Amino acid sequence: MSGILIGVDVGGTFTDLFLFDGATGRFETAKTSSQRGDEARGFLAGLDALGRVAEFAAIVHGTTVGTNALLERKGGKVGLITTPGFRDMLEMRRRDRPRTWGLAGDFRPIVDRDFSVEVAERTLADGTVRVAVDTQEIATRARDLAARGAQALAIVFVNAYANPANERAAAEAARAVWPNAHVIASSEILPEIREFERASTTALNAYLQPIVGAYLNRLQGALRERAFAGEFHIVQSNGGVMSVESARRRPVRTALSGPAAGVIAASAIARAAGFENVITADLGGTSFDVSLIANGATTLAAQTTVDFGLVIRTPMIEITTIGAGGGSIAFVDRGGLLQVGPESAGSVPGPVCYGAGGDKPTLTDAHVVLGRIDAERPIGGKLVRLDAEAARRAIRAHVGDPLGLDAVAAAEAIVRVADARMAGAIRLVSIERGYNPSDFALMPFGGGGALHAAALIREVGLKCAVAPRFPGLTSALGCVIADLRHDSVRTVNLMLDDLDAAALGRRLHEEGRAVAAVVENAGVPVERIDVAFELDMHYLGQTHAISAPLEVGPGGVTGEAVRAAFEASYQARFSRLLAGTPVKIVSLRATAIGRRPRFDLTALAPRAGARREDALRGARPVWFDGAWVETEIWSRLDLPVGAIIAGPAILEQPDATLVVEPGQSATVDPLGNLIIERGA
Repeated sequence: MSGILIGVDVGGTFTDLFLFDGATGRFETAKTSSQRGDEARGFLAGLDALGRVAEFAAIVHGTTVGTNALLERKGGKVGLITTPGFRDMLEMRRRDRPRTWGLAGDFRPIVDRDFSVEVAERTLADGTVRVAVDTQEIATRARDLAARGAQALAIVFVNAYANPANERAAAEAARAVWPNAHVIASSEILPEIREFERASTTALNAYLQPIVGAYLNRLQGALRERAFAGEFHIVQSNGGVMSVESARRRPVRTALSGPAAGVIAASAIARAAGFENVITADLGGTSFDVSLIANGATTLAAQTTVDFGLVIRTPMIEITTIGAGGGSIAFVDRGGLLQVGPESAGSVPGPVCYGAGGDKPTLTDAHVVLGRIDAERPIGGKLVRLDAEAARRAIRAHVGDPLGLDAVAAAEAIVRVADARMAGAIRLVSIERGYNPSDFALMPFGGGGALHAAALIREVGLKCAVAPRFPGLTSALGCVIADLRHDSVRTVNLMLDDLDAAALGRRLHEEGRAVAAVVENAGVPVERIDVAFELDMHYLGQTHAISAPLEVGPGGVTGEAVRAAFEASYQARFSRLLAGTPVKIVSLRATAIGRRPRFDLTALAPRAGARREDALRGARPVWFDGAWVETEIWSRLDLPVGAIIAGPAILEQPDATLVVEPGQSATVDPLGNLIIERGA
């Protein structure tokens, strides 16, 4: 890596930045306050704090703007043009319901019904165009939708995956009259079978275009004012990087941008530290995000649901999210049970201890009351000190009194409930998918992940915890580490027994060249471009397909190789095969990864000559298991390689606080990671 690279992750409470100078090996970190609704402010304040923006070679940004717009239903006004009889696709969905056992439920699609219009068009499932689209009708419909206030336009024709000719003609006609660039056709986003998933992904992409586009325009304008002339790129939900122009065009691919960057960094750190099996645990201000890395590989999901009915079918790092962050509000429900989250105090007003007007106790307030967070040295530089007494009063009033507990016991209960919810999320991605937690290390990051790591390895039975050098800045580091990536999918609908292997080989090579060209044209220097292929396949009669990785050599593929790839993947997933049952190839997937120069993680290692005794800051009482225990306080970043800290201990650094429980120990590895293990 050469030049000054900046990774920027905008979270709900803080905006985290990581600077790396490839020429000198120097790195710096920064934290600024996030402002909901004006995320650009914290982004730019952090850049200014790190130096002259004009000197930066590249900025890579993990953004939550798209995610927040979806969760809060604050996207643009969308118009939808579709095939006759299909205007209610988004409302009908898959006939699922918000509450499984309820007889009623409210759902409002992101496209209002009177903004969904039908036009004469029909393409058959085999790709035959029975009714050609009338471009004059398209132009008339588009003008009408724009006049009524639509800010973006989605065009979804029912069998466009088989032949996109009608959609392409409609998109061209609409763009000629549409007042902005926010026009998208489903064949440009997801040329794949299943009309609801394709319609949902396309409509959500249109929904985000005005919001994400305006945000990126503001950022680019502010960077130009600061004479920035380097590269500016965005992290995708699949863990790769794309150009700003691609992000404007396909903002739906940024839906889990920030958390994905954290998983990429965690994967690189774990691999360098010698851990192939890792469960990542990203605890921020509003959520707890969990992902599983098995045998060094991140888990990709073909589709995800951001909120009920908001289905996105595009490759994403598989992340399970629960509303249990540092700002999650603790309360006693009508049944007398203590709950933590999902409502969050966020950054404004924030936890009660911030003294910014918050009056509802949060998980952060509980840690302050228990002595785990030092009220005199809060992380992030946002405040000079925290108001521990205000936190204590709020916890007693809202949790302690209703449950008959004093403030400290109530605070301990809040932390234990939060731990239990987090442990449940970890079990969901491990035990319920056939993995043994004892084979996995926990990688805690985010501002609060390391506060709970010790409890989670005990609660779930994990091998150990590997706390990275800068837990609170891991997602920002991931922005610096991430490679370029582009994915594509095409529906083929072929029976394996009828396969023309030569024709399939040609299609795979065509798709490979196409995705590689996108990476080549992104304008980012890469060392090489790797192309990989998968086939979505299933036994005839099944609904859901599995993805089978396929090696494609210069000579193409063979039917035997395709069958072997499918059976290996099916056997690994279900531990059995259905002998004699015909196999169907549904879709082919191609991925191009532009490998950026490797980031040398030894740059983060502790300084030579550091001494263990110099890192000891003193001691203070900390509450563990129903009692105050005198606990040593350490400056984590001043510990040398090989230092061993016996619990109980608190390790503090500017971006995070780490807890080591009684009976546990922590060791600093050669990269500066802290390995927390059960047994002193």
